Amino acid sequence: MEDAIRMDAAGVAVSVFIGSANQQQTILNLTDMINSAEEYGIPVLAVTAVGKDMARDLRYLGLASRICQDAGARIIKTYYCEDFSKLVDWVAPTAVVVAGGKYSSPPEALQMAYDSIQAGAVGVDFGRNIFQDENPVGMIKAIGSIVHGNHTVKEALDIYKACMPGAKKFE
Repeated sequence: MEDAIRMDAAGVAVSVFIGSANQQQTILNLTDMINSAEEYGIPVLAVTAVGKDMARDLRYLGLASRICQDAGARIIKTYYCEDFSKLVDWVAPTAVVVAGGKYSSPPEALQMAYDSIQAGAVGVDFGRNIFQDENPVGMIKAIGSIVHGNHTVKEALDIYKACMPGAKKFE
């Protein structure tokens, strides 16, 4: 926590692997970090990390998110799933951010961002869908237009394309 304070961090993140062999240790890591962070008013983002062999359905993600909320996380980062709005309702009023996961085409990534926000997420965390994209600046602006500007996917795609002259058409 002292390192986070020294770096003037706005928050810290901890991954939790519910259902894995290391579940207990990761939950203890989360609760220890929350206890340290609360002393300084620093929010903790709990990441419901999912291994390749683990489910990404509402039941699993909802359970993992609820465990993180009950531990005291102020923000939860999880994956988008069918009936995602139910997950958001289950952990309200804790803020939920959607993980981008594997790289997707711009229309797919923007659709997931849009669906996530419409379902109640407060934001998205789309690393690969930005830094692996051929137009990262356009993708940042397009995602921002959905998250902060309430734009549609079509409007966001127009913003994406405008940042890259000669960009491919995505219909």
